[in-house]
Amino acid sequence: MPLSNDVILRPRFKLKIPQNQTSVLSDFENAKKTQSEFIISRVDQHIFIKFPKEKQHFWSPQLHLEIDETTKDSCLIRGLFGPNPTVWTLFMFLHFIVAIIFIAFGIWAYSNWLLKQSYAIQLSVMFLMVVVWIGLYFAGSIGKASSKKDMVALNDFMYSVLDTKKSLN
Repeated sequence: MPLSNDVILRPRFKLKIPQNQTSVLSDFENAKKTQSEFIISRVDQHIFIKFPKEKQHFWSPQLHLEIDETTKDSCLIRGLFGPNPTVWTLFMFLHFIVAIIFIAFGIWAYSNWLLKQSYAIQLSVMFLMVVVWIGLYFAGSIGKASSKKDMVALNDFMYSVLDTKKSLN
């Protein structure tokens, strides 16, 4: 799975494993007890792998795995790399605010245009919102790039628990 995709801020992957769901979940439960490099949480068939607090920074990624049984002897793992949910929520909230301001000033500019009044300020704010949105996108891309080593470490740990020879490079 390449992590160099410039468009996707939260890379996803699917992996079919020739082990049953219960076995894979118990492997992660055992890894939770035998290592201290990562924090592993489990909720039903969802596994969350993240770094301990002392190793975390603002853009620290976490790996969310959803393990679905496909047959008695195999399962499908859906993985999602992303920042801490709090950081991601803040990031999406800022995108939402920028979009609302852009739309509101667009409506105001259109109204002023219909009334044959000046709408330069509204267009300026709309342009500023486009610049802010581009800035948010690049901030997310920079955060993803700065976390690539951490993402590789999470990926390698996942594969070591699954006892497979595949790895990210």
